[in-house]
Amino acid sequence: MKLIVGLGNPGDVYAHSRHNIGFTVVKALAREYKAALKKDFGISSLSARVRIAGRNIALALPLTFMNLSGTAVSRVLKKYKVGIESLLVICDDLDLEFGRLKLRPSGSSAGHRGIQSIIDSLKCEGFARLRVGIGRPNKDMETADYVLSEFSKKEKTRVKETIEKALGCCESWATKGTTGAMNIYNRPSKKGRG
Repeated sequence: MKLIVGLGNPGDVYAHSRHNIGFTVVKALAREYKAALKKDFGISSLSARVRIAGRNIALALPLTFMNLSGTAVSRVLKKYKVGIESLLVICDDLDLEFGRLKLRPSGSSAGHRGIQSIIDSLKCEGFARLRVGIGRPNKDMETADYVLSEFSKKEKTRVKETIEKALGCCESWATKGTTGAMNIYNRPSKKGRG
């Protein structure tokens, strides 16, 4: 069993924000594999199980809000009996150009509070994370306002393409592992689902 967790904030007000791109990718994965993400109060998350290329994968969306993601992730790992080496966390990244993906096997939070919360809860940086580039705001906009804002009309077409790429990356991670997926999806010019 492997676990894919999307980071975001619960509630309609945040549903389409840049900060919720992790939620958006995991919801798209659930739709792709015809799974219903259901509320599980015991793990403070929505979760579901899917099979990707014959492999059992759990999907989860923490309902603890971004800055407390670690509480939910540690509970989901225990529920599904998944080791840290079989965890993939999907989050937004301000420092990556819009639409770019970067998969890493481990590392620091790079200032992302959701990732930092997971590191603090697990007392470990050794889990894979897929960062989805949302770019930086212009000088007139505060960073906090930018990450909580929705994508512009112009960006929405590219968001769909980015989600498709992210789905392909998740599928590759599930079947080929982190290194195999990195070789395909960490290239800036790569398009499609591999």
